[in-house]
Amino acid sequence: MASFLSSSLLKKIRSPANGRLVTVLSIDGGGIRGIIPAKILEFLEYELQKLDGKDARIANYFDVIAGTSTGGLIASMLAAPDANNRPLYAAKDIAPFFVKLGPSIFPQKRVLLGSKLISMVVEPFKPKYNGKYLHSLIRDILGQTRLHQTLTNVVIPTFDIRNLQPTIFSSYEIENLAHMHALLSDICIGTSAAPTLFPAHHFTYTDNVGNSKEFNLIDGAVAVNNPTLVAITEVIKQVFGHDPDFFSIKPLDHSRLLVISLGTGSAEHEKKYTAKMAAKWGWFRWIKQGNSKPIFDVFTQASKDMVDYFLSVVFHVLHSDDHYLRIQDDTLAAEKFSIDDATKQNLDDLVKIGKNLLKDPVSRVNLQTGHSEPIANEGTNEDALKKFAKLLSDEQKLRQSNLQPQQNN
Repeated sequence: MASFLSSSLLKKIRSPANGRLVTVLSIDGGGIRGIIPAKILEFLEYELQKLDGKDARIANYFDVIAGTSTGGLIASMLAAPDANNRPLYAAKDIAPFFVKLGPSIFPQKRVLLGSKLISMVVEPFKPKYNGKYLHSLIRDILGQTRLHQTLTNVVIPTFDIRNLQPTIFSSYEIENLAHMHALLSDICIGTSAAPTLFPAHHFTYTDNVGNSKEFNLIDGAVAVNNPTLVAITEVIKQVFGHDPDFFSIKPLDHSRLLVISLGTGSAEHEKKYTAKMAAKWGWFRWIKQGNSKPIFDVFTQASKDMVDYFLSVVFHVLHSDDHYLRIQDDTLAAEKFSIDDATKQNLDDLVKIGKNLLKDPVSRVNLQTGHSEPIANEGTNEDALKKFAKLLSDEQKLRQSNLQPQQNN
């Protein structure tokens, strides 16, 4: 039956008003490192299928999926409808997508002495990639699908460089037609326009009566690389806004939230940069260090760590630690931290990192040190995802059973 339901009806069936929880999935930015959370999602969807059948998809179980940059593209691929009103991509197809097409999105140039010298002269003055292939690919995948047509709510942060402020595209923003009716492809191109790598993205939305709104977007990661808190904020806005889908949830009742936040990995901090190194840097070296961009790394890492720290504190204080799962590898070798290394070796390594992360112990931020540490007796990330899959499955069954009396009436 689900294949023929409208996206608005599907959202109604999965409404939090019919259950106990509000379910949130968040995916960080990280370029080609999006392969890492893709492997985590593949395992989660597999566990859901074991419980509910082979047609189970990630979008069926989350009230909101948030993503920044590559995370925004993954969120859209999971939540956009196909011709049968089913999710466009199964989770198992996301990592192969990046492995196959990554070399075309991030073409690797041969390193010759002459070409290296030319790159050093040219790169400071234009994006490393023209973005034509990526833009064409995104438009082919998402077609004419608009934000309000997704099968579940989607939240994608971008940054408007003209207004110098974050622009959050949220399918909850029913009063903001320019946001709601924007093409998903434009939003994904905007949120993935990483400074120095891809060109900024401009588009204009014009509504039915001629009102227009202009967007000048770059990568949402410059402000919100970890969009988990943005997703929760959008949910809270609905609570305070008295949305009927949330009428039974008390404001800021985090015990009703079930949150999975997926990172794209970060480098071992002690081995990435040092004060001794940075003390000698001018503006150019802050922007460029080999294949790394220190100033960009610092901003994106700081923002996502602060979000994790804040949510860890909130869920801990409210005795709801088991409702918040952050999966992140903080031990990537420095050479694996690049967001555009699409060599075969690195792509294969990222797939392995994602698989190995499933076997790592569940970790949580130590509120004293700020570092993630394994939690005793919590098992592995694989174990935690199995528990969350059961909670998600039970929640959907509860909503469906609670909806039956309403339909009969």
